[in-house]
Amino acid sequence: MRTAISDGVVALLKDFYGAGPTRARTYVTDDLVVCVLRGGFSRVEQTLLEGGRGDAVSQQRAQFQEVMRERFIAVVENATGRRVLGFMAGSQQTPDMICEVFVLASSDLLDDPHPPAPSPG
Repeated sequence: MRTAISDGVVALLKDFYGAGPTRARTYVTDDLVVCVLRGGFSRVEQTLLEGGRGDAVSQQRAQFQEVMRERFIAVVENATGRRVLGFMAGSQQTPDMICEVFVLASSDLLDDPHPPAPSPG
């Protein structure tokens, strides 16, 4: 399952960026899936970084994640057989790292946002 998620996320990035991460590892704990990816700046991104435009790379990656949201979620749902309730992504440039975080259905974190107050006594 972890390999299917890593391979699926890397494939999406390679297909749509033209370059992809060189390393990926997925962690699954209870209702949480975290995919950490290293390497894979596109030539355009690398050029922007070298030109001091790291902010443009960060903004572009964030926009890309939102556009690709459903595709990333589908990779995790297909591999786990569970519905994804939450998806968040972030990246940094030094070292080059992308982190994709998915919260799966049946999470204790999301069942009831307003649990009843504990009874006195």
